[in-house]
Amino acid sequence: MKIKDIRASLHTTSIEIPLLAGKVAGYGREEQKVFVFCEVETDEGIVGHGLTGHFLAHAVVAALEKHFLPVVRDMDPCDVEAIHQRVAAKLNPRAMTGTVSMALSCLDIALWDIQGKQAGRSVTRLLGGCRERVPAYVTFGFPQYDRDQLAEAARLHVAGGFRALKTVVGVDKGGWREDAARVRAIREAVGDDIDLMMDANYLFSPVEAKLLCRAVEDCDITWFEEPLYQNDARALADLRRSTRIPLAAGQMEGHRWRLRELVEHQAVDILQPNCTYCGGYTEARKAAHLAQTYNLPIANGGGWPLFNMHTMAGLANGWLVEWHLGMVSVGETLFVDPPRPENGILTIPDRPGLGLEIDRDGLKDTHVAA
Repeated sequence: MKIKDIRASLHTTSIEIPLLAGKVAGYGREEQKVFVFCEVETDEGIVGHGLTGHFLAHAVVAALEKHFLPVVRDMDPCDVEAIHQRVAAKLNPRAMTGTVSMALSCLDIALWDIQGKQAGRSVTRLLGGCRERVPAYVTFGFPQYDRDQLAEAARLHVAGGFRALKTVVGVDKGGWREDAARVRAIREAVGDDIDLMMDANYLFSPVEAKLLCRAVEDCDITWFEEPLYQNDARALADLRRSTRIPLAAGQMEGHRWRLRELVEHQAVDILQPNCTYCGGYTEARKAAHLAQTYNLPIANGGGWPLFNMHTMAGLANGWLVEWHLGMVSVGETLFVDPPRPENGILTIPDRPGLGLEIDRDGLKDTHVAA
């Protein structure tokens, strides 16, 4: 079996957020308006699918079709190590991240989808098949909510079966003090038996992050995700020593060396490789094994649950999947009857590859010119 073609396309969508009138542009934040979808076809007619996010999306489409395809054409899609090695030698000899990492992620996910379809096994089983069901947490705490709406939305998701919630911090005009008040509003709304996470998306200085941690340490925070500018491993390690709140990071890191830096600096309690950004399942598996040797769990940050659920289920130290409402909306548009959590638990489809059926109408309706 050989790779014969890569077709990449750019797509956009908007989402509806509970309790807010009308749709919100993009699928998470205002700048998250587009994503990249790719199809990899083999000479035997098996087609695999991959996806990556919004960063430099036009460049990712061009990279896949104009640069990656000539390099990997006629290679066996099962030879993922050889493919990664050739891509590194031909396209990324200096181990850069960004466009090349996202294009590689998109390609690699599709290759694992092909392998699963050929073997009649799910990607979860190809990765190791550790479990068939994984817990999910819902990312719901969008900055468009005021405090009262935030509390109401939290109660809504708990009533829907979720036992873990995540809210965005670091973007409110009121600064860390308003973030602390919003976190407290959620905790008071849902009680003490619900896991609660915060995500700053790299937006705090070390001092601001310490002040917020000090203000909410009694709220029983499950983790504080990517609190600091540039995911600075040294500063994260310092913050980790100063707070009882576990730290999580790694979702946007483009390869294993950046993820290793977080582990070796003892900067995180939870490592977060995301297959749509870090180089696909091939690289996420290496990150998971790295974390396992240090007795660290991995969890999904950065969204795209229909892809990352396989990492969390397949590998021994996999933990929570992020049910990010914006990216869930994308999945509902692109795929026919995709998996959904029941009482906060996702069951991996017992179908080959990713276990996802493309909705061609949804793919067409969301398409934008690259």
